[in-house]
Amino acid sequence: MTRFAQRRARLMKLIKQAGAAGLLITNEKNVTYLTGFTGDSSYLLLSRRESRMISDFRYVEQLQEECPDLPTHIRPRTKLLRDATIDVLGSAKTAPLLVEGDSLTIADYTYFAQHLPQQSLGVSRGLVETLRQVKDAGEIEELRRAARQAEKAFAVLRATLRPNRTEKELADELEFQMRLQGAECSSFPPIVAAGPRAALPHARPTLEPIGKHDLLLVDWGASSRGYKSDLTRVLVTGKISPKLERLYGVVLRAQEQAIAAIRPGKTGRAIDEVARGIIADAGFGKYFGHGLGHGVGLDIHELPRLSVVDETPLEPGMVVTVEPGIYLPGWGGIRIEDDVLVTRQGHEVLTNCPKELSEMVVA
Repeated sequence: MTRFAQRRARLMKLIKQAGAAGLLITNEKNVTYLTGFTGDSSYLLLSRRESRMISDFRYVEQLQEECPDLPTHIRPRTKLLRDATIDVLGSAKTAPLLVEGDSLTIADYTYFAQHLPQQSLGVSRGLVETLRQVKDAGEIEELRRAARQAEKAFAVLRATLRPNRTEKELADELEFQMRLQGAECSSFPPIVAAGPRAALPHARPTLEPIGKHDLLLVDWGASSRGYKSDLTRVLVTGKISPKLERLYGVVLRAQEQAIAAIRPGKTGRAIDEVARGIIADAGFGKYFGHGLGHGVGLDIHELPRLSVVDETPLEPGMVVTVEPGIYLPGWGGIRIEDDVLVTRQGHEVLTNCPKELSEMVVA
């Protein structure tokens, strides 16, 4: 049995526990996770009787290559995907059927309900995402590879940093270098923010030259066979002022102690509280307004979360970011981020970029 078939078997148990006969998977990342198929515009029907991919002519050969064990329904070009889905569901004995409430549009749900009154449609949330939280050995290896690709690209960027280069030029260069290192693409559009713009946690790179400022925040990651890495570092491009030294020290201490606290059984809320407490005790609590971290895998943001709203106990195989920050409007921001694997003994940091303040100086 392939690892994809094993995942479908585990999911089928959850579907049965929910009192349903089947699930229509419409989230493309969930389809990939359950089948290995890397195309788009395709659904997966998983039921007690059968599994079936619903796709189109463009992917006939790709489906045979990537998931040869799955029956397929190739819709004619005269039919939309939702109509082809109705054809499949109409002939399948899958009542009651669940649909993915997090990805199926209200319009399509209404359309299915109108054309399939016998199906007794129910809405599920997070069934596949719950399985995706715990990574297997193959997934962890891809996450390691994505981390190495990102780190090598960042090393090139540091070595070629010049004061006259703009935020956008550096973001573009970083993405190009990740591709040269073997990545499919970047995990997300890189964030490169100089000086006061580093106070924007999700700043968009501009044509602003970096040379006029003392710090440069870089948030980036690589995608390896669909799996993402996510890192943030702050480079010192000017002088280390007492303020910069103090803020950096607080964030680094918060990150290191939060990472040290990661182990099976601890909740996302508990880990968040470790970092948040350190930043609050230093007097900067109101300047750390986002969660400490998030799961990372096929999506750059997925379950579990390290935040005050997540009581999920951590399990071996989960991979999370740890990224505390302090953002002062008009001055700038400090964020330090690494990807961390939960192990049976505790944790392992998958990313390996220098982060001591003395190592961040490039001026």
